[in-house]
Amino acid sequence: MLKVRKSKKLVPERVDNILVRGTNWIGDVIMSLPAVSSVRRTFPHARITVLAKPWVAQLYRTCPDVDNVIVFQSPGIHDGIGGKIRLAAQLRKEKFDLAVLLQNAIEAAIIAWLARIPLRAGYNSDCRGLLLTHSVKRTRAIRKIHQTGYYLEMVEALGFETSGRDINIVPGNDYSPAAKKILTEYNIKEEDTLIGIAPGASYGPAKIWFPERFATVADRLADEFSARIILFGSAGDREKTDMVQRHSENPMINLAGETTLKEVIGLISECNLFISNDSGLMHLAGALNIPLIAIFGSTNPTTTSPAGRKSIVIYKNVSCSPCLKEVCPTDFRCMNLIQADDVYDAARILLKSGRGSN
Repeated sequence: MLKVRKSKKLVPERVDNILVRGTNWIGDVIMSLPAVSSVRRTFPHARITVLAKPWVAQLYRTCPDVDNVIVFQSPGIHDGIGGKIRLAAQLRKEKFDLAVLLQNAIEAAIIAWLARIPLRAGYNSDCRGLLLTHSVKRTRAIRKIHQTGYYLEMVEALGFETSGRDINIVPGNDYSPAAKKILTEYNIKEEDTLIGIAPGASYGPAKIWFPERFATVADRLADEFSARIILFGSAGDREKTDMVQRHSENPMINLAGETTLKEVIGLISECNLFISNDSGLMHLAGALNIPLIAIFGSTNPTTTSPAGRKSIVIYKNVSCSPCLKEVCPTDFRCMNLIQADDVYDAARILLKSGRGSN
């Protein structure tokens, strides 16, 4: 029997249909997947459905612990109060026994309450504690640990059985052909050394290393390893990927804004090395166990470092970092101190050690 903090208890044999309100961003999704695995471990025979925003829905479909994904169409038909009521009515028809709210917003609790899901569990964040039947206090200490542990702490406090911190992602058989089709279009052969670079990041420029330094590293690796370079990112990252290409002496394949998440998953899986700022694609490469160089400046590798046994974090521990600011208010020393040589040397280690082969 599960130990919970309120009088009503979650009894495994009575929980057959579970809704997990997923997180909204690629990196957060990946860091929360061990908590999803804990839900599966605790309720091995239950049907687990994830409610997810459109841009991360495909990622949840790669998780074998998930049976179904319902897309939260916002922007779209689930916008506004009317849209939330419409979504709650849709969820009510599914007759869920339990909602596990990994997302922290009060909106998640309101929708679960409107959907009349009898058991609603999650952190008591965003003033939503009264809407939950089983709430977990979100302490200052919990907020300072790695995000994977943050989500695991929640389900552990609810009495769920944990299954460790391994990320459980299994792309389907159709991911590789989709990626290989794109690679073939650019005349990339299976024996080529393929390096992915993600020079953008959300949440402002303080997280972004210099495009000209990305280009310098790419050129040196292309010359030494005859590597082909793919630039990854969203449409919003296109300015940064274009800048990297302009500073490079070699042609690159700029796919920013031109691929679906499914195609990105397949393409990153084909890479021999991935170089990235702290971003969702960094977390994706780590979860796929691709040799990875993760560049941190304003953000905190203690709380958001990537998964994967082949990940190298490059971070200069200056006095003002991590500041978690969108824009650097001073001299951007956290990123300025990271030289092209730092990244290039780490890349050579990964590629030459044999860990850079897939």
